[in-house]
Amino acid sequence: MPKLLIATDAWKPQINGVVRTLTNTISWLENAGYTVEVIHPNLFRNVPCPFYSEIQLALPAPGRIRKIVEKFEPDHIHIATEGPIGLQLRRLCVKRGWNFTTSFHTRFPEYLQHLAKIPQNWTWPLFRWFHGASSKIMAPSQSFADKLKQLGFNNVDIWSRGIDLGQFAPREKNYPKTDRPILMYIGRISKEKNVEAFLAAEAPGTKYLVGDGPIKKQLEKKYPDAKFLGYKTGEDLAQAYANADVFVFPSLTDTFGNVILEALASGVPVAAFPATGPIDILVEPQYGCCDEDLSAAIKRALDKGDPQACVEYARTYTWENASKQFAGYLVPHAA
Repeated sequence: MPKLLIATDAWKPQINGVVRTLTNTISWLENAGYTVEVIHPNLFRNVPCPFYSEIQLALPAPGRIRKIVEKFEPDHIHIATEGPIGLQLRRLCVKRGWNFTTSFHTRFPEYLQHLAKIPQNWTWPLFRWFHGASSKIMAPSQSFADKLKQLGFNNVDIWSRGIDLGQFAPREKNYPKTDRPILMYIGRISKEKNVEAFLAAEAPGTKYLVGDGPIKKQLEKKYPDAKFLGYKTGEDLAQAYANADVFVFPSLTDTFGNVILEALASGVPVAAFPATGPIDILVEPQYGCCDEDLSAAIKRALDKGDPQACVEYARTYTWENASKQFAGYLVPHAA
């Protein structure tokens, strides 16, 4: 029974694509016979992240991660994030000559430019250094894998994503008919997600936003006609997706966009910019539209979107397939 150690700086109770990807992958791997141990922030003291106080950063005590690794004795090691936990485990692996794999979930160099005005040419070299010792770098989409290769990353391959079809599916649309068409955004309400591009877009209907974040109050004041619903989970979240007529994904900095799959599985076409993630998923007009003009993308998604085609397409993205990809890239940590 193979033993896998995963290190991540993003974990429950955070609600984001990294956590959803890891928890679904771990669930499949455990059902497939793996024993999985996770080194996560809840094991250590945490402090607010600079520039984004809603996210906590772990401060692992020196030697604590080493003791966890030595006690667990893993067959494989995967470092999912480039934060303090990932850095400490990377350092240990390099020092001991252990093999490990990494994954690229977040375009932090671009986030840091948005949030702290730090030039990307300062930060991309640091990420090349971090991932440079990895036996395999896993990227969630072909377009982002291509971007990483252009930036000088080696050993890059695709670890795709899946969808929870038990939760996300078409439902009766019971939001107010007078608000239709309903244009829905679900995710963090923060600058790096480019949410204001959605709110500023010229399109018919009513704009709904599910989620929270550092600029939510500011945007509520600036766009009083939009409806901010706050965080939703479980059935309430599934209902929000299914009630949309178009799902709008304005981000320019995501690597994939799990929410796109959740919207499609709910029978909702998607409007987005032609960025990494959307351009890999929205490959037919019945699934939605990518356009540099977000207003035009919304209108075309309303006109051309086919709810049934969206559902059938989303069902081709399974956590089983994605998890098999992940497992196929793992390497024995010891030579």
